[in-house]
Amino acid sequence: MVELTSHPQIQDNFQMDYTASTDTLTHAGVMTMLQAAIAKAEEMDQPQCIVIVDASGEVLGEIRMTGAKFLSRKSALSKARTAASIRAPSSVIPPEVQPHIGMATGGAVTGLAGGLPIIINGACIGGIGVGSGSGAQDVEVATAALKAVGAEA
Repeated sequence: MVELTSHPQIQDNFQMDYTASTDTLTHAGVMTMLQAAIAKAEEMDQPQCIVIVDASGEVLGEIRMTGAKFLSRKSALSKARTAASIRAPSSVIPPEVQPHIGMATGGAVTGLAGGLPIIINGACIGGIGVGSGSGAQDVEVATAALKAVGAEA
């Protein structure tokens, strides 16, 4: 067996990167987003479930506001994870695919409105999902959170 990197002609032209630097949302960023989302939800008098995840879908922060539907926490999580995974709003999942992808992922992926990617400096560093209002209200609350940390909205 020949080791490619030890071959003199390849060694000069071959470099492999084993690590990559990535930006991450800090706890201060998460708290700022939650506070902005709560303020927007209170302004519209619509209690919400709000979930923020990192780029791998792990929960960084969440809240179920007083009066928000408790099952909306599950949809908010799915919206956040969907947006982080596809790096686009959860609502872009085509309607004809939504039931199939929802079943295939055990409800982890959804096409419901209210999930937005957290994009800062061109990189998707996570997602936010909001649920308990109408789709338009959910998006408005999520957008307020994004703006609070300077993310693309």
